[in-house]
Amino acid sequence: MKLRKVIIPAAGLGKRMYPAAKVIPKEMLPIAGKPAIQHVLEEIIEAGFEEIILITNPNKSSIKEHLNFILSSSTRSKSASNISITSVKQGKPKGLGHAILQAEKIIKKEPFAVVLPDMLLQNSNKKNNLALMKKNFDSNNTSGILFSSASKKDIPLYGIAKIKKIKDFPGRFLVKSIIEKPTIKKAPSNLFAVGRYIFRNELMQFLRKAKSDQNEEIQLTDAIDSFIKDGADIHGYNLKGKVYDCGNKLGFLIANIEYSKKDPEIGYHFRKYIKKDA
Repeated sequence: MKLRKVIIPAAGLGKRMYPAAKVIPKEMLPIAGKPAIQHVLEEIIEAGFEEIILITNPNKSSIKEHLNFILSSSTRSKSASNISITSVKQGKPKGLGHAILQAEKIIKKEPFAVVLPDMLLQNSNKKNNLALMKKNFDSNNTSGILFSSASKKDIPLYGIAKIKKIKDFPGRFLVKSIIEKPTIKKAPSNLFAVGRYIFRNELMQFLRKAKSDQNEEIQLTDAIDSFIKDGADIHGYNLKGKVYDCGNKLGFLIANIEYSKKDPEIGYHFRKYIKKDA
């Protein structure tokens, strides 16, 4: 079945970005003059998706309003002509897995992608990593997760993969498990998920069965591990480009610098300013 739908979980409180995110949803904070979630929307459009399911909360109506504005008839591009947005409210944030479950009735029996809006990708050589993952899924119907290499000190911040190389698919590997925020000693690798996932529909049943953790949250990584143990193959992809975690203040500032350096309007003058001040 062709992959058409993508979930954007955007219901979280964004406490790492307080006090700014107390007033403005963190997904709407600007990266080089453009709301962070707009960068993600452009990536999704370029990848060829047809339907966005936005998971949000009652205090974040500005996200849906902005995305609808970008996709309005007066501003949309030809590549966005067939894309639609449906908003689903998540009453109380109970983890990423719980957020994804809120889209189950809209997903129905179809495969789906998940894109985290606070993880921004700068693709190398204008190659859209998400588009490549979608193309491969449409070809072989195998779930996929995009990874990058974490520095040693950052390993405990992310879901880290245990992998196995596969000969039949150059540039990909088999994901054997994902450990959520392991210690450096217990980490099976330095590969962390960068917020781009594509799943066969069967993953939903493992999300439904997943137990809440000590924080009363349902973790996506637990469902992924159960999915793999049940016999599912998940291909891992190496990110071609850079990832910026805009869910924290340092990552947000770094993303602003890097995106501003490449901005067609201000990039030249911004690079000149940085060089002068170095």
